[in-house]
Amino acid sequence: MIIFDKVSKVYKNGTQALDNVSFEIKKGEFVSIVGQSGYGKSTILKLMIGEEKPTEGRVFVSGYDVSDLTEKELHQLRKEIGMIFQDFRLLPKKTVYENVAFTLEVSGATNKEIEEDVPQVLNLVGLLHKADKFPNSLSGGEKQRVAIARALVDRPSILIADEPTGSLDSLNTWDVIRLLLKINELGATVILATHNREVINMLNKRVITLDRGKIIRDEQKGRYIL
Repeated sequence: MIIFDKVSKVYKNGTQALDNVSFEIKKGEFVSIVGQSGYGKSTILKLMIGEEKPTEGRVFVSGYDVSDLTEKELHQLRKEIGMIFQDFRLLPKKTVYENVAFTLEVSGATNKEIEEDVPQVLNLVGLLHKADKFPNSLSGGEKQRVAIARALVDRPSILIADEPTGSLDSLNTWDVIRLLLKINELGATVILATHNREVINMLNKRVITLDRGKIIRDEQKGRYIL
């Protein structure tokens, strides 16, 4: 589903973010990417969604060479990818329902599709009862679950979570992780970038470890070792 083939990335300021990185993520996997800040995690995620292009090598997502896609094709590919961020990125003047519905509106869904899909995904994340609430009335964990619902409502085959628990307390962190595991069990490929050692060690899933832009470890049932 995702292939990095001898990928290097050097930014315009001369910083080398990735150095000859190769790996493959299969459909339905749950993979964590770990490493200290500045060691290449965010660059990998940006390459997956076509936000950045490799300096050398090739990146394939769902059979497409991401670097060769037109803007229209890239937009279509991104519909297959849900993104979750540490800072939630909710629209403050829209309700929970409206925040999730907005994603479908942008992608051209009909009113009927929105009315069917939004309650379903809010029920999945346990927030149907908060549909008419605004973000400022939600806890951090609830905001992140809204962000997950928004990422899921287009039914992506790939879910990328970039430090999704970075600003949450322990209780809310585990709620979010359990939700990501549930989404994975339902068939989505999940890619989690995190600094959270406890989460990585509990998951007992595949771990790709980066050090200064190189993969130094890629283990099934891996642990956080830096």
